[in-house]
Amino acid sequence: MSDNHVMNISAKTDYGVRAMLVLAASQGTEDGTTVPVTADQIAVGQGLPRKFLEAILSDLRRAGLVASTRGSAGGYTLARPAQEVTLGDVFRAVDGPLAEVRGLRPHETTYRGPATDLPTVWVAVRASLRHVLDEVTLASLLEGALPEHIHKLAAEPDAWANR
Repeated sequence: MSDNHVMNISAKTDYGVRAMLVLAASQGTEDGTTVPVTADQIAVGQGLPRKFLEAILSDLRRAGLVASTRGSAGGYTLARPAQEVTLGDVFRAVDGPLAEVRGLRPHETTYRGPATDLPTVWVAVRASLRHVLDEVTLASLLEGALPEHIHKLAAEPDAWANR
């Protein structure tokens, strides 16, 4: 969360998820092969800055989420099947832990006095993020088959309202 109290999904994470979805969509061609996708193809197709995307793809490769192939027929492919890659995996690969408080993991925080129970709230916030991000896979997004609890959360009366 940023200083203005909003959940901040960085451009890096947004671009990383979009790139992973492009790679997931390129899996499973009619003959069962996966066609590598170049950074240029992803950048142009998604309207992303190429140099920034290349840094993100490098992070995703280091995290074991994408594989790269050099050469004229080279590019990027998913390193694992799309049904095994969650949005949480992508978030962590490009931006680190899902939730931090002053650089600490929520369960590492301690407070005194009236704030004694605050770590429990921070852990609950992280758990709620996990409940969404670790249960939505690239495949479920591509198939339009999100888990039911995601639809329920998005259908709550104030879910789409700014506050």
